[in-house]
This record gives sequence, structure tokens and C-alpha cells, in this order.
Amino acid sequence: MMFRRLYPCGAMLTVAMLAIVASPATSPALAQQYPSQPVKVVVGFAAGSGPDVIARAVSQQLSTDLGQQFYVENRPGANGTIATKGVVQSPPDGYTLMYSSSSITPTPYVYKNLSYNLLSDLAPIATIGILDGYLMLVNPSLPVKTAPEFIAYAKQNRVLYGSPGIGNALHLVAEIFKVKTGIEMDHIPYKGASEVANSLLAGNINVMFVTPPSVIGLVKGGKLRAIGYTGHKPFPELADVPLIRQQVPGFDVFGSWGMFFAPAKTPAAVVDKLNAAIQKALKTPAVANIVGRAGYVPDGRTAKETADFFRKEVEDAGEAVQIARIKPI
Repeated sequence: MMFRRLYPCGAMLTVAMLAIVASPATSPALAQQYPSQPVKVVVGFAAGSGPDVIARAVSQQLSTDLGQQFYVENRPGANGTIATKGVVQSPPDGYTLMYSSSSITPTPYVYKNLSYNLLSDLAPIATIGILDGYLMLVNPSLPVKTAPEFIAYAKQNRVLYGSPGIGNALHLVAEIFKVKTGIEMDHIPYKGASEVANSLLAGNINVMFVTPPSVIGLVKGGKLRAIGYTGHKPFPELADVPLIRQQVPGFDVFGSWGMFFAPAKTPAAVVDKLNAAIQKALKTPAVANIVGRAGYVPDGRTAKETADFFRKEVEDAGEAVQIARIKPI
């Protein structure tokens, strides 16, 4: 916003200084000086979770490369809305960032009274990569080994499924599966994916959808059974798990991603500098190993390409909410 009212005498100097600060010519200088103090990275997931591990790895590398500490602050809950609210209310100076996943994209369509606009109040910086799909898991005691067998079972028996919460991306995937297959499943919301997995292990629920990295050990150890993968091609570490799209006609759902954000109106030069620094960090062996083990494939998008991608993802999430017939809360 530009101040157009002019004041006499000494106030003229203030207005002139504001004009200089607002001048695009100062942006390169601003980026060159950034960061000049520690940078907070807000993560809307619990400490030790997959997104938290990635955010910390990237933040540590940014600290090394940019010469200031990038530190993580966890604010889990409500599908990332708690973290997002805090970030959009922060000064747009590049010293408060957010790392989040695609789980935030449905929130504008699920929560009626959000105090912010996901598209206009955030400045996307960079994606760490794309994850193609989700695993469909059941407790091994369930007598099914494929998605079609599960569908047949669900038509004859009551089925409970869990998700990290109403409106979460994994909730959407399960509801779309219901719609596309014509089965009934009762939803049990939890506070996080780890709680859902523990409930599935205990036999309290029958099925869940989840990002692969957090459950690979449980699947390989035989404690949980993967009966399908929603991606376009097999997940490398569980290549024998069948693709659901090949077994269930019309079932095609979005994948997942990780992304860094800043508050809207953060100077473009700062956003671009962060984008370049994050892309560089993703190529270091330590970070690349962590991101790769999580199943993400880096895509090297610029800040503008990231913003365009995010806008499309939010729009697609709105369509998914409609297909899933989820009512706003």
C-alpha cells in the first residue's frame, strides 16, 4: 500500500524515505542483506513427523548456506490451519516461514470461518518435491489382499476407516474411494496419521490411506498389509503393491507434496532468494537422502511456478471436496 497524503516540513522526509524503501530498485539490495537475523520455520505437524523431519533437514542446510539460523517451531493441529493462521499474521519480511504439505489445500472448503485466505495471504516459495500417491492399508486380520477384495468385503460387512481429521487430504481420498466404489465406510477422525496407524495396528479400525514413508517398516514387517497404491506408477520401495487405478475404474486422486511459504507481500527478491537456496539445499547429499526416503521427487520449480502450482492444487482440492461430499464445518 502506498501513502499518498503529503505532510509539510520534516514529514516530507519521512514520505521520501518510504518512497525509497518501496522502490523496486531497493529489492536486490534487500535480498543481498537477507537474512540478517534468525528465521523461524513454522511446521503444522508434530515434532518427529515426516514433514517435521524434512523441514528440519532443509532448515539446517539453509542455516549453513545463508549464514543465519533457520529454526523449526511446531504448531500442529486442525489440518495446518493453526500454523497457517500464525504465519499469515506475521510481518512479511522473510523472517517467519512455513513448511506444509498438500493437507492444507482442502481447508478453505472444509472450514467455514477461516480468518485468512489461503491464496491471497500466503506467498509460495518452493516445493521440496512431489509424492505420487497414497497407500491403502488394512490390518492383516482382514481377509483381503487387493482393493477389489476389500470392496467386496465392505459390501457385506461394516467397515471403519481412520484419517488425521475431517477435511484432511487422507480423509478426502477415502471419501472419494467410497463414492467411486459405491461402498459404505464409517469415518473415525484422529489427531494425526500416527494415531490412525496405531489404531489400525490395534484392530480398532479396518483401513486407512497414508503416505508411504511413515509405514514402510510396518508393511515390510507384516504388521500392516498394503492392498493398493493410488499413484500412477508403483511406489519404488513397495513395488509389488498393485495400483488401485488399474483395479478400480474412475478412481484417480491427487498426490502429495511439501512446500515452503512466506506471508503474502514478502518482497519478491527475498522469496526468489529463498527459492534458490532451497533448490540448492535439495541437491546436497544429506537433504536429498531424507527427501528421497520420504518418496518425494524434487521438481525444481521457480517461485512463480510454485505459486501457479499451489493455486491449481487449491482449486483441485475444492473439486475433490465436492466429489467426496464433505460438508463444511
